[in-house]
Amino acid sequence: MIHPEKMASTRPISPPPYYQNQAPPPAQPNPHIYHPPPPSVPDPTATRPPPPSYIPPGVSPPPSAFPPSSPPPARPSSAPSPFQSPFSSRPHPPSTMPPGKSQPPMVGSGAPQPPMMGLGPPQSAIQPMPMSNGPSPAAIGNTPRFPPAGPPAALSGAAIPSMPQPVRPFPGSPPMGPPSGQPLPPMGPPFGSSQPFPTQSTAASAAPPPFGAPPPWQMQNLPAGPRMQAPPRMYGMPPSILPGVAPNQLPGPPMHHSMGHTPVPGSLSSVPSTIHPNQIPHPMSSSSATVFHTLLGNQANTPPPATTDFIVKDTGNCSPRYMRCTLNQIPCSSDLLITSSMPLALMVQPLALPHPEEDPIEIVDFGESGPVRCSQCKGYVNPFMKFIDQGKRFICNLCGFADETPRDYHCNLGPDGRRHDADERPELCRGTVEFVATKEYMVRDPMPAVFFFLIDVSMNAVQTGATAAACSAVSQAIADLPEGPQTMVGVATFDSTIHFYNLKRAQQQPLMLIVPDINDVYTPLHTDLVVQLAECRQNLEQLLDNIPSVFQSNKVADSAFGAAIKASFLAIKPTGGKLLVFQSVLPSVGIGALSAREAEGRTNISASEKEANKLLRPADKTLTTMAVEFAEHQVCVDLFITTQTYVDIASVSVVPRITGGQVYYYHPFSALSDSAKLYNDLRWNVSRPQGFEAVMRVRCSQGLQVQEYLGNFCKRIPTDVDLPAIDCDKTIMVTFKHDDKFQEGSECAFQCALLYTTVSGQRRIRVITLSLPCANVLGNLFRAADLDTQFACFLKQAANEVPTIPLPQIREQIMNLCVNILHSYRKFCTTVSSSVQLILPEALRLLPLYNLALVKSIGLRTDGRLDDRSYWVSHAASISIYSAVPFVYPRMLAVHKLFSKKEDEALVPPPIPLSSEHVTDDGIFFLENGEDGFIYVGNSVDPDILLQLFGVPSVEVLPSQFVLEQFDNELSKKFNDMVNEIRRQRCSYLRLRLCIKGEQSGMLFFSYLVEDKAPSGLSYVEFLVRVHHEIQNKMVTTGS
Repeated sequence: MIHPEKMASTRPISPPPYYQNQAPPPAQPNPHIYHPPPPSVPDPTATRPPPPSYIPPGVSPPPSAFPPSSPPPARPSSAPSPFQSPFSSRPHPPSTMPPGKSQPPMVGSGAPQPPMMGLGPPQSAIQPMPMSNGPSPAAIGNTPRFPPAGPPAALSGAAIPSMPQPVRPFPGSPPMGPPSGQPLPPMGPPFGSSQPFPTQSTAASAAPPPFGAPPPWQMQNLPAGPRMQAPPRMYGMPPSILPGVAPNQLPGPPMHHSMGHTPVPGSLSSVPSTIHPNQIPHPMSSSSATVFHTLLGNQANTPPPATTDFIVKDTGNCSPRYMRCTLNQIPCSSDLLITSSMPLALMVQPLALPHPEEDPIEIVDFGESGPVRCSQCKGYVNPFMKFIDQGKRFICNLCGFADETPRDYHCNLGPDGRRHDADERPELCRGTVEFVATKEYMVRDPMPAVFFFLIDVSMNAVQTGATAAACSAVSQAIADLPEGPQTMVGVATFDSTIHFYNLKRAQQQPLMLIVPDINDVYTPLHTDLVVQLAECRQNLEQLLDNIPSVFQSNKVADSAFGAAIKASFLAIKPTGGKLLVFQSVLPSVGIGALSAREAEGRTNISASEKEANKLLRPADKTLTTMAVEFAEHQVCVDLFITTQTYVDIASVSVVPRITGGQVYYYHPFSALSDSAKLYNDLRWNVSRPQGFEAVMRVRCSQGLQVQEYLGNFCKRIPTDVDLPAIDCDKTIMVTFKHDDKFQEGSECAFQCALLYTTVSGQRRIRVITLSLPCANVLGNLFRAADLDTQFACFLKQAANEVPTIPLPQIREQIMNLCVNILHSYRKFCTTVSSSVQLILPEALRLLPLYNLALVKSIGLRTDGRLDDRSYWVSHAASISIYSAVPFVYPRMLAVHKLFSKKEDEALVPPPIPLSSEHVTDDGIFFLENGEDGFIYVGNSVDPDILLQLFGVPSVEVLPSQFVLEQFDNELSKKFNDMVNEIRRQRCSYLRLRLCIKGEQSGMLFFSYLVEDKAPSGLSYVEFLVRVHHEIQNKMVTTGS
């Protein structure tokens, strides 16, 4: 019923011809290959042929990723209480308990003695190679496209403070030792120094190998211990023997790198040596995909780096794509974990995209009885539960409780103690499985797939082309919405008032209903605002064509953003769903109105750090309170910010964060160059594998307990995470702490259970199980360390602290984390007496480089725009492990060298270090961080190359707003293929920008070269010298 005192005014929408001649998009184009911008913008690529991976109209999506499996016999109805659903009362928290089965002995014993390594290029490749096909608009039940692993990436520079007073460390990290009080040592040669690189003509034998090439030295392979396979090939090769050290005196595992640096007065060393920029560790590219078996002979296998190309064979443990731990061996005690200084955390990405060559996740239907569970901790049946008494009972690997096996699930055991049917039941032989949820897991029918689009039509949005771009993107993206009666849509627009549209009027124009009250909002109709897509497709397309012209002369500059999202929420509150908001200006009127705090920050530059942090927190609790209400009713908000001004992302981003959504940021928005990215981002958002009304819980073995969850979600009780929506790109971090000791030789299990509704309306429980050995030897922890996961942990913790802790303290914490970890390794895992050597554990050899990149990233600098820093914080909160490294350490490629690339070589060439020393005036370089692609053009580039790539004869006539075109020549084709491949790898349609030397854009490009010395930070060589100096000071302070 319409509110009696607030009757909405209505008016029909006249249908002037807008985008009338626009051809509909192909049925299933690749979302990360170029798609034309809105017709209001001239399309410079309209005549070029589609890229190679273009999917023509009519091609069917990939087959289902979840083929039905035959259901096992039904169990009696006496099932244990179900996993939490968003609608049912929640059971007591899981009791995490212990020991199930006995395990093989631990790896190694005694203090390991690492080998000494000669200085040289890195031995293990951390850079990924492309894999898999492009994304397909699949529902959760369809085989999704895998975002291939890609190389690292980085952002710009920030200063490393000069050892202030000790600061509070990140949760779970040990306190930093007392400050040394000693002055910083003179730094080693910076990357931009005049020190020449040896060339083949002058010093062929001494020349360091090119970046990314295999090192000239080799390193010993370590013997594999129980439950830990020897490190894969990319983890290392045997080291050279130091002068004066006999081969039989070389220490044993774990492997490491060592390097010397020039001593300084007062330091512990007097032996001169140097660190050569080309010999310090760098990421390396991998050439081919490897096959990874999660278990080998009942032993947990060490996963390959997240940024490499691999194919998973699930043989009992879950795929590392779904769940990955910072340590692949779990310390037996909290003391051992504290001594290591490393974090203990899981990165959980429950709907991650698989590689196309991987087996789909099996779906298991137990019928009305539901899946078998432990009656004490409610853990789900998995390959590590041990059956005893001829299969009549089973021991839970999470809590150790012995349970009766349901009669209809009983099976005899073989001589090895395994059930005869273990290999035939996915839940007993696979680390990841999906159970069909029974009615016990819900109190209402599964919700439909609802997509409600809310578009800013204020004066600024219309004049900049943002409104037209949003309408065009929505009009094209609706073709990729899931088909069927479960899919429902709605549209509203807003400026200083809110405009709803009745889409159900058969054979008539859509009717506009205006809601003028923006302080006490309401919906003008209870029905017909959200309707089935099949019933309103024609009206919806007509409406989206008309909206830009209807508001073409709009002079209303204000934005009632808060009131608009509240009114839209009321429209979809009965069902829940996704609210996709296109916003262009600062919310200025109505509920949640904000002021331009950026001006306050500029005028109060001398404000304390406390005041500076205040501008990175929400202005008030209005939007936070609204977001919690949205989450309680299963409404997820995704925010597309198409702006040229300040919009206070710190305040508005709280809505996507709490509701499990995402922020997309286009600044400064250009209708010419950003419309294609806006469409592709929206298309991937609505078509990627995802689920609704989800609840997630992580359980672990007795001895550990969950400490904290970090990510985009709503948390109302300690044990569960509520997710109005969850998709394949979202990652949640879970940290742990010890509450008891593990026995040496035992195993620690982790299990993530995600209850969710698929886009096709089915209720499922995805169960992901990981079992890792426990270690009582510190050296084994370092050998089992996972660099990519640990760095993602540091990134998320730093981003979480930005709004509350002064930036100098956060930067110092990052420095301390690196120093503490390397000091612990040096002190307890090596016998090298020479203090000249900086020794890096093989598994963590790139830790200093990544930490330096993190310290210099835009989110930890004070010279960036407030909105840029707030977006960085928002994006880092849910970023995946695969995307974390490129986010702060970008990949740089030499475009002009594509001339020499052979046809059988990879589309993406090997990366080069992020140093200006490798950027020449006669070259063209491409730098990408998973979000943006920067094309740097030197002043002395060959005019013929410019003509082939950009269609212009000189740098002076390059356009300021760049749109990638493909010309009829080999170089242009190779460049386009490379960019499209990177877009496919990243699951992101990179926003391309031209950067010219001597201009502001050129300075932006160089700010991403994090290995250079900058006013705001040290060079990579200097950073290594400082880390070494701090380790030396700690060794002296602790008496080692």
